[in-house]
Amino acid sequence: MRDRVVGKPRSPVLHFRLLPTVRSWHPEILRRVNSEPESRHPGRARALAFGLLKAIVSIALLALLLSRVDMARLWTYARSASIAWLAAALLLYLAMVLASAWRWGLLLEAQHVHLPFSSLTSSFLVATFFNNFLPSNIGGDVIRIADTAKPAGKTLATTVVLIDRGIGLLGLAFVAAMGASAGHHFGPQSPVGPRMLWAGFGLGAVIATPLLLMPQSLGRLLQPLRIFHQNWVDARIARLTDVLTRFREGPAALAGCFAGALLVQAILVAFYLAIARSMNIPIAFSDLAVIVPISFIVQMLPVSVNGFGVREATFGFYFSRLGLPLESALLVSFMGAALIMLFSLSGGVVYLARNARR
Repeated sequence: MRDRVVGKPRSPVLHFRLLPTVRSWHPEILRRVNSEPESRHPGRARALAFGLLKAIVSIALLALLLSRVDMARLWTYARSASIAWLAAALLLYLAMVLASAWRWGLLLEAQHVHLPFSSLTSSFLVATFFNNFLPSNIGGDVIRIADTAKPAGKTLATTVVLIDRGIGLLGLAFVAAMGASAGHHFGPQSPVGPRMLWAGFGLGAVIATPLLLMPQSLGRLLQPLRIFHQNWVDARIARLTDVLTRFREGPAALAGCFAGALLVQAILVAFYLAIARSMNIPIAFSDLAVIVPISFIVQMLPVSVNGFGVREATFGFYFSRLGLPLESALLVSFMGAALIMLFSLSGGVVYLARNARR
């Protein structure tokens, strides 16, 4: 992941204080955020109902898990956490952000868009902050697109971010499939089996390969959209085809991005290992190499609020197969989410600092 990030609390205060600049970047966001009568927007009511259902699922799962733990043992684990190991975990998360920014830069360079690594890192930090502290309709990807739209153009900036996201998901699926295939000691009742993961990876590769080898095929696929606005659709198809053609001419960027995606997953496994070490929880890197990627895959299911409850249940399932108590699983999961939220505050500082310079 990293391509997948965990833990996204909502903060109304930050929402109202930090949104003005983002609104000015994207007027369509302003139209979504502004409150209007629900009767005029039935889709918003459905979204609210769906969000409430996901909240109920998360709360129910967390309540069930917490009802099965020894709170005294849970507190003992938490109190024993080593500050040094937690600091190491934060440094590893910083390394993940740097690797992600480098990966993003490779794709931009392949499109002849040259931006300083410091600018990409700054943008990624701000995106991490927005992912964790603002409403879901304004994600970090919007920030990254906005930051690169001026030098690259909106269509190119959006396409690069989407391709970066897609390659990241392929890397996540590959690592999860490898881990699930190697994790025989977890038993056959895994929430997501290796066959399903390999099928997902294979499907993604089958879809992506023809588009990269034959960019014109995308134009043929999108031809039916011309009935809505022929000139606009034709212009976008031409730009997308140009982007894919440049990637075909420079496959090293795509290969490097995929390698970077694997590196990001390895760093995230090390991040959770440092958290486990901070509380003297005896779990190996190889075991977490199975648990962490699969937990990210499971969190993508739209059944909970930002993965809360589902993530903890996944950790609990695999930890129990290793003979580890549920308390240790919950603390590793909770601590990971808390550290990610803490780290993402640095993105808020960067956001305020760069706005002050304008």
